[in-house]
Amino acid sequence: MIKAPRIHAPMLQLSPLDPDFVQDPYALYAKIRAQHPVVFWDDYGMLAAFDHTTVYSLLRDKRLGREVPASQRKDPPVHLIPFYAIEKHSILELEPPRHTRLRRLVLRAFTSRRIAGLGPEINDIAHDQLDQLCDGDDLIPKFCQPIPVRVIARLLGVPEGMAPDLLRWSTAMVAMYQSNLTRQTEEDAASAATEFADFLRQYVETRRHDPRDDLITHLIAAEQDGETLTLDELISTCILLLNAGHEATVHTIGNAVKCLLEQKTDHASLAPDRIEGTVEEILRFDPPLHVFTRYAYEDVSLGQHVLRAGEQVALVLGAANRDPKIWNDAEVFNPDRAPRPHTAFGGGLHFCVGAPLARLELKIVLLALFQAFPQLSLSETPRYANSYHFHKLDRLIVGL
Repeated sequence: MIKAPRIHAPMLQLSPLDPDFVQDPYALYAKIRAQHPVVFWDDYGMLAAFDHTTVYSLLRDKRLGREVPASQRKDPPVHLIPFYAIEKHSILELEPPRHTRLRRLVLRAFTSRRIAGLGPEINDIAHDQLDQLCDGDDLIPKFCQPIPVRVIARLLGVPEGMAPDLLRWSTAMVAMYQSNLTRQTEEDAASAATEFADFLRQYVETRRHDPRDDLITHLIAAEQDGETLTLDELISTCILLLNAGHEATVHTIGNAVKCLLEQKTDHASLAPDRIEGTVEEILRFDPPLHVFTRYAYEDVSLGQHVLRAGEQVALVLGAANRDPKIWNDAEVFNPDRAPRPHTAFGGGLHFCVGAPLARLELKIVLLALFQAFPQLSLSETPRYANSYHFHKLDRLIVGL
């Protein structure tokens, strides 16, 4: 697996599409981390950090960032222009000062009070989806997928009837971050970006003339209050909130149900006085996003290795979250574990703005599911989809 040193770090040759790795990346993470916490991952062509200390530190290191260095920027292929027209205004891909301004505007509208106020609506949506479940159903499309997209639709203020389109657009665009890219994947993402942007452009105009108490209206108001939020930035922000918030939450719910059932977790772990700890342990134990990359803007020392300016580094969040130097019995799911800072939501300037909403959804949805179906069980062994960097289930067939 790990060969002799190449240039500045031991070399790792491991395809993220390897079937064994897809089904259980954690076993390989443990072997890699024990030998060399920082390696050159040949399949990605970059350094990769697998230990918590390095990952946690680099997430907060301002010498690194998401934005492509000026010297490496180039025009995208013609067929991907619509997709990158959205990406170039996304706070996920920007650094200060643009990132600072956009994030401040988003947080001004995406307040903790607004998120907490969604609790009753999330509960109603969860129970609506529960009423439609049948024995032997696949929980992913029948429960895990529709809830987050309906929540985001209500948050943004777009008609809930748009949920199927929002889901289709989101799925197509997010596929661009997976390892198994094809030309068709790229064309589908570009088409989805065009359709999504066209819809939002028209809908924003509707909200300008008919303001409501929703996120789009509040982002428009921030623009009108003297902030320089452009229409393109507003559209990119709305798309990011759907794509990032929806995609990750879907997989977290699926992974959570699988984990709770396989581990035969006592339902008391979902009680009000314990559920927060259970949710944090779920996020640590089997997070939906396993790799997040950063560019170095100057040389950065990583122990015996040097990350050169302009190079990328892969921060392996899934491996960092099971580092035995941070957690005792790190490979064991323990809802009563004393809380430690995990990396499921990233960190630093790019810490996930939707983390409070994701946590709220998980608490409400899991409690509702196991209260409605206390005998819930797995009808077949769940398998993960071949979609790395995302660690998500292909399907989740359950008995009620």
